[in-house]
Amino acid sequence: MEKPQKTQEEQQSSPQMAAPDGGWGWVVVGSLFVSSALVFGLIRSLGVFFVEFVQYFGESAQAVSWITSIGLAMQQLMSPISAAASNVYGARPVVMMGGFLSGLGFILASQATSLLHLYLTMGFISGLGWALIFTPTVASVMQYFTLRRSLAMGLGFTGVGLASFAFSPLFQYLVEAYAWRGALLVLGGLSFNMIACGALIRPPGKPKVVVKTENSTKLNKCSSLFSRIYEGFELSLISHRGFLTYSVAITLFNAGYFIPYVHLVAHSRHIGFTEYQAAFVISVTGVADIVGRVASGWFADLGKMRMQHMLVVWTGLLGLSLMLIPVAVVYSGLLVVGVVYGFCAGAMTPLAFAVVPEIVGMERVLGALGLLQLIESVGGLLGAPLSGWLKDYTGTYTISFIAAGSFLVLGMLVTMTLPYFWSCTAPPPPSPSKKKSQDESIEGGLLKQTLSSNSVPEMSCSFDDIPYSDKE
Repeated sequence: MEKPQKTQEEQQSSPQMAAPDGGWGWVVVGSLFVSSALVFGLIRSLGVFFVEFVQYFGESAQAVSWITSIGLAMQQLMSPISAAASNVYGARPVVMMGGFLSGLGFILASQATSLLHLYLTMGFISGLGWALIFTPTVASVMQYFTLRRSLAMGLGFTGVGLASFAFSPLFQYLVEAYAWRGALLVLGGLSFNMIACGALIRPPGKPKVVVKTENSTKLNKCSSLFSRIYEGFELSLISHRGFLTYSVAITLFNAGYFIPYVHLVAHSRHIGFTEYQAAFVISVTGVADIVGRVASGWFADLGKMRMQHMLVVWTGLLGLSLMLIPVAVVYSGLLVVGVVYGFCAGAMTPLAFAVVPEIVGMERVLGALGLLQLIESVGGLLGAPLSGWLKDYTGTYTISFIAAGSFLVLGMLVTMTLPYFWSCTAPPPPSPSKKKSQDESIEGGLLKQTLSSNSVPEMSCSFDDIPYSDKE
């Protein structure tokens, strides 16, 4: 049957075409692969520098832990700025600026004479660069994929696992060969590669605020500065029940997720293993992480199980594996726990982002990712210092890992309170007042065009990309 033609007004008001599920989208996935490796893969491997900083500056574990925490918190705290800038200017220039700032922070950090210097450079400057890179790149991948979104996200995030495998021993070698100052210079050069990653991003449509402004002559909306800010930051999500619930869960995830990558190397050396044995543990978790990401993304796209349910399973297993780290006192046992931890950490990561369009709809996913990371920055800021304080207080990392696992388990329980979590069917249709606005949304257009061109059998427990009503 021939498809009905869109009116000229509808074509002009639609800021995006239907997600092609391929094409240039795979290039954007490659950009996410490299960017995620040079952001989170690097953050995970900074534990190698943790020991060096403690010895060089003569500071406590808690004080040195703030370097990673500030960087991670800045990456998340400033994500709404990167989302709003991308809504106005597009993802490409924002990501390229982020690549420049991330490299600049490490180069300046190589000249540090105090921990405060490292807080300002590796923490604030590089952290701001990471914020400008991550959210726009993830949202760009989501815009290119609908039916294979989880797989695309999983493949893009395998860069984190590959970097975790390669970076930890590489950084250990760089520290031994060039000292920590020379090693940071090398990291600055590596980070500049993210400028090229940003240049490869080619969004399938105009920035959202630009489209709203172009349509303001017809719709008489978005004419004021306040309206542009409201649209850019997606402030309507503040009253969205599903989004707020998920934000609390992600904050708890964030408080425990990065603890092993900050303190696992130090813990391994504390219980008697050599420097390279400790670095190899991180490498093993990186390999398992890669496998977990691809396997999780592939299985999620099969539609056999709802993504929210899969996320809860992997998060619970991840929390339990963290609690088992102190029990592994022999090297073989530590490697086994590292494999389990790496696989579960990798499996949950693409799902944590792929679930967002299911909750808020594709039209608001860029703003949602920005606000989500702003809220979860509280967990990233406090998690590692709390772990360091527990180590200083108790003399071991045992309580630190137990607390990290507890945060993840608690976040799993919060996720289970999401609207319609216990249902295997789609939520009820929105009210008539919401129906019209939803039909005019980008997500509605994407769903209609995608479903009309790709006939997919209905799954009993799958309703990807069906946004929740704000009144839930």
